[in-house]
Amino acid sequence: MSSGEVPMSLKVLVGSFLLCFTFVTSSTGQVLRPGTPPTTPPGPTPGPTRPESIQDTGLYGYWTHMTDSGRAGAALLGTVVIEGEMLPWEPILATVSCNDKTMYTTQTDPKGRFLIAPSKIPGELSQQPDQQREMQVHYEGCVVQAFLTGFRSTKIVISVKHLRDNPELGTLTLSRDSDARATAMSTTSESAPPDAAKLWNRAGQDMMAQKPDKARQNLEKAVKAYPEFADAWYQLGRLQMLSDPSGSRACFEKARAADPKFSPPLEQLAMLSAQQEDWQATLNATNRYFQLDPEGTPRVWYLNSLANYQLGRINAAEISATKLMAMDPLHNIRNGEQLLAAILARKADYKGALAHLRNCLTYIPSGPDANLLKAQIAQLERHVKP
Repeated sequence: MSSGEVPMSLKVLVGSFLLCFTFVTSSTGQVLRPGTPPTTPPGPTPGPTRPESIQDTGLYGYWTHMTDSGRAGAALLGTVVIEGEMLPWEPILATVSCNDKTMYTTQTDPKGRFLIAPSKIPGELSQQPDQQREMQVHYEGCVVQAFLTGFRSTKIVISVKHLRDNPELGTLTLSRDSDARATAMSTTSESAPPDAAKLWNRAGQDMMAQKPDKARQNLEKAVKAYPEFADAWYQLGRLQMLSDPSGSRACFEKARAADPKFSPPLEQLAMLSAQQEDWQATLNATNRYFQLDPEGTPRVWYLNSLANYQLGRINAAEISATKLMAMDPLHNIRNGEQLLAAILARKADYKGALAHLRNCLTYIPSGPDANLLKAQIAQLERHVKP
């Protein structure tokens, strides 16, 4: 086997895992920073998908109804608000950073609340003492902040009081950064006429009520009343990603035209191109994104790496995949480490590829995906000398 040839196991890996996009669309579409939570194929209802992200209010409500002494040490609670503006439709990222390294990521619920709980078994009370020790050992003195492109966040330092007495962290406040080149929330919403703004609010209520068809109708009316309504064009595009990709693309382009600093449409355009396996278009869209926001998001780095890999630009693919890994310590983009393994195998670093694939088994749950991973590992082990 030549040094540049990828073992068949890794070719299968790319085909089986890397192309089944498991990101949400927290627009995220919203432009997220270190450790953005996963995203699943765009659907009508935006929202977090991983357990720690309080997708529904049940888990949050469960903790909030406990006594402070019962919750302290096992979980931390907080809220995110935006100065002078309503919250976006999509979740906002909140992170815990220790010594400038992202250690934990979570997302807000529709009311801006978030939960930090280290256990990967939500609601498993029998492990509370272990959670308390983990929180106190690793999180004391660490910094909690929110991330939303185009905004600055206040910060909260986790203290002994939070960990032992009162788990309520307080409120993180986001305010617009006038110097930012990109934004996750378009400023066109601020200048929307009353009728368009009313339709926009109705569409948001429809989405919260799980009524995407009604939301789409109100969004269509909103952009008709106010053609420069970038946020409405963007959300309309998201609603059409599965049913009408070409119509969705047109909406994202109109959102970009209405507000060139509005970055989420570029992320979704990259997603659409990747779903169609148009790798050059995927690369172009992600590169345009980086021109607006050089820090990028985990999903954009993933798409950029995947496009470079498919186009044979292996060194560039490795750089992007490495940045993704640093931004996503909890492996919210499940396929990120598997992509890095494929890249390393392509560079004949089979030991490195194996190490990453084996690590994937530590966080991918038992089932078909884990079984396929084990099969890939077994095949790749044949190419590594003991």
